[in-house]
Amino acid sequence: MRFVTLALVALLAVVQYSLWLGDGGLRHVAAKQRELDGKLRANAERQRTNERLLAEVDDLRQGLEMVEERARSELGMVKPDEVFVQYLAKR
Repeated sequence: MRFVTLALVALLAVVQYSLWLGDGGLRHVAAKQRELDGKLRANAERQRTNERLLAEVDDLRQGLEMVEERARSELGMVKPDEVFVQYLAKR
C-alpha cells in the first residue's frame, strides 16, 4: 500500500512539473502569449502606417489630376501625341 502511494505521489510530481515548467507548460504558454501580443501591437502599428501612406498616395494622385485639369483648361496644355480640339459655341 505504501508503494502505491509513493508511486502516485511521484507520478503527480512528474505531471505537475510538466504542467508548470515543461515545454508545453504554463510558463511557456505565457511567454508565447507575450510574444504574440508584441507582434499584434507591431502589426497594428504597421497597419496604421500603411493606411497613412495610402492616404498620402491618394492625395498626391488627386493633386496631380487637379493640376493636369487646370493646365488643360486654363493654359491649353496637351499631352505628347495628343490633338487639342476646342469647340466654341456661338452666342
